[in-house]
Amino acid sequence: MELLTIGAFARVTRLSPKALRLYDELGLLRPALVDGESGYRYYDPAQVERARLIAWLRRLGMPLARIGRVCDLPAAEAAVEVAAYRDDVVAEAEAREQLASFLVDYLAGRGHTMVELGIRYAARSDAGAVRTSNEDTAYAGRRLWAVADGMRGPGGEQASAAAVAALRVVENADMNAGDLLNVLADAVQAADRAVGVVAETVPDATPATTLTAILWSGSELALVHIGDTRAYVLRDGALSQITHDHTYVQGLIDDGKLTAAEAESHPQRAMLTRALTGDGEMRPDLSMHAVHAGDRYLLCSDGLSTVVTAEQMTAALARGQGPAETVDYLVTLAQAAGAPDNIACVVADVVPL
Repeated sequence: MELLTIGAFARVTRLSPKALRLYDELGLLRPALVDGESGYRYYDPAQVERARLIAWLRRLGMPLARIGRVCDLPAAEAAVEVAAYRDDVVAEAEAREQLASFLVDYLAGRGHTMVELGIRYAARSDAGAVRTSNEDTAYAGRRLWAVADGMRGPGGEQASAAAVAALRVVENADMNAGDLLNVLADAVQAADRAVGVVAETVPDATPATTLTAILWSGSELALVHIGDTRAYVLRDGALSQITHDHTYVQGLIDDGKLTAAEAESHPQRAMLTRALTGDGEMRPDLSMHAVHAGDRYLLCSDGLSTVVTAEQMTAALARGQGPAETVDYLVTLAQAAGAPDNIACVVADVVPL
């Protein structure tokens, strides 16, 4: 079959020659032939379908590196990957909507408390009853609370610790409530780079980590979340999850293909769709939240949330004990349930001064 010039191929695929040259340089769409003297590119008509798929994925806003992976997959697996990306886009849109609502209230002068607030906090990480190592990290300080769950074998423990350590520099940053989200967004990029450093120093390993962290100013808090670690708030006796799991089964639940009860026993319930991997392609959820006196926040890894029910969590958080006692009690509940995984949790109380 006769090859198409780059101009003809561009017209058929509705891609510009400039885009085609870029995709060639990135290895996404190599020409079938390059003239040795002129350097002119020629394409096989059989490449049209791949070119159109690349164009469609670009219209979705998918990063080029991820597009390359999708295009190299069999059709059924590529469909799963695109569905996962769609779920990411929907979750990000929801997070932006929350942020926009917060900013409207913030700029209009609404939703700010006149009561000076303080916090009490405690953190604990435990290896559990089965694992011989602990890849979970928990931290609580005067402005920052964080949990991270390392994974992928060697380097997981270092990855979670490095991510949290990179975030801790924000505690001493000079900021007001309006700066919180920008400061936290920059910090999570530093955390991702720290995971990349771990990957370079641990031989034959591709470590990664989840991360859920809260940075607070005294009247609002900024939340960053990626993976299946979670954040909850107990307010007026009701427990609410304020993060959305980035897992394959959560995507099925969101699509109505799986119930929450069915997800608990799904063989791929631990498969993440997002995490910090050090490759710069992380897509964390970032959101702002108003705080109320009396709020109690819980951050935890799946070593707690998968074995301790929401009802048990609510009862534990509402017992009236301080943060340190509550953290210990939650770990005890996980251990009583078998503690098959590492456990990390942070409890922080918002109190009027």
